[in-house]
Amino acid sequence: MAPNDNAATEGGAADTTVRRKAARYIVPFAVAGVAAATIGLVPALASTGDPDLPEITAQQLIEKIAASDTQQLSGTVRISTDLGLPSLGGLAGSFAQGGAPGGKGGSSADPQEKLTELASGTHTLRIAADGPDRQRVSILENAAEYSLIRNGDEVWAYDSGSNQAYHAGEKRGAADGHGAAGEHGRRAPAPGSTVPTTPKTLAEEVLKAAGPTTSVTVDGTARVAGRDAYKLVVKPKQSGSTVGSVTVAVDAKNGVPLKFTLLPSGGGKAVVDAGFTQVDFAKPAASSFTFTPPKGAEVTEADDAKAQRKADGPQGLGLLPGVGVPGAGAEGTDGIEGAEGFEEPKVIGEGWNAIAEITVPGGTGLPSKASGDDMPPEAQQFLDALGDKVSGKFGSGTVFKTRLVNALMTDNGKVYVGAVTPAALVEAANGAS
Repeated sequence: MAPNDNAATEGGAADTTVRRKAARYIVPFAVAGVAAATIGLVPALASTGDPDLPEITAQQLIEKIAASDTQQLSGTVRISTDLGLPSLGGLAGSFAQGGAPGGKGGSSADPQEKLTELASGTHTLRIAADGPDRQRVSILENAAEYSLIRNGDEVWAYDSGSNQAYHAGEKRGAADGHGAAGEHGRRAPAPGSTVPTTPKTLAEEVLKAAGPTTSVTVDGTARVAGRDAYKLVVKPKQSGSTVGSVTVAVDAKNGVPLKFTLLPSGGGKAVVDAGFTQVDFAKPAASSFTFTPPKGAEVTEADDAKAQRKADGPQGLGLLPGVGVPGAGAEGTDGIEGAEGFEEPKVIGEGWNAIAEITVPGGTGLPSKASGDDMPPEAQQFLDALGDKVSGKFGSGTVFKTRLVNALMTDNGKVYVGAVTPAALVEAANGAS
């Protein structure tokens, strides 16, 4: 009989300690930092029938995840995201000043630019990890491949379609023909640190949020990528969240999350569904983490790319890609490149209903014809498709909606964003007025 633990983990002091321990010891894999929160899986993930495993409680399963010391793996991940956004079309160029991919002089290999593609559609990724300092993730496309590789203090990214590369970490000498930007000895950041792309890193973010506002149960078993797994189900206890439930399939043998599914409270298909279609826990070959730019490749250094983004200014609204997994508060609003003058966000509420209040520098709302700050027609069309005009004690503004994250931008330059309903955003704005 499949295990079924119907008793919710109520978030007492002991439970919270275990959850925090779980979050702390979940080892980030290569892609472990590759974010976004983002993700239906093909029937290949399909089971051959639910396995018959020993009974286990939610507490024991969380402890199993916390105790997992697996740091080596390779495999294929299928990731699909359906935020309910209208087609982006050519909006990347419209929102980025200068109209070119990545803004003025930007590189198509820049992880900050490339990995936002995971925020919509279905993608196949190959991943490999050998501990916290050797990681690789490749996005497979029709006629090209994008790879992000970390090896110790160096990070390389390469877009085969454009033959462009991105480099961060140790200073590169002039002898290699690509110049010498960057700081010698500086530790490179984890690849794509704001866009999680594996079930493990997505589960880590959810476990960080687990607490008194969360119910955690075990709901049967599954077969994922040919391996037996338990299903851990996490649900908000509060009303008002756009999150219905999160299901994490956990490897019954080693405690590694194999699949992550986020269902919206409004029903319908998954907003995020990510899972392994193939996985191997053997040590990957060392060659997986080495990279040399091909002859003729255009190489951009990380410091140069950062300076260019700062010169270009904020890219679009800068909200959705970095919001992170619901329940994690306002962590994802940090680090908007080029957004000088933004104050530290204020967090209203707690748990799954947390809302970040952001003050836009200058106290201005969206550009409009009345203000003389027209935006490109494609961008205006996109915003009109997403936005609904609202008003209240706070004044007036526009609510931008997705199936998961909603944002209210007031005409006086305040932004309220969270995985909550539009009504909850209006209530927060009224309360802050």
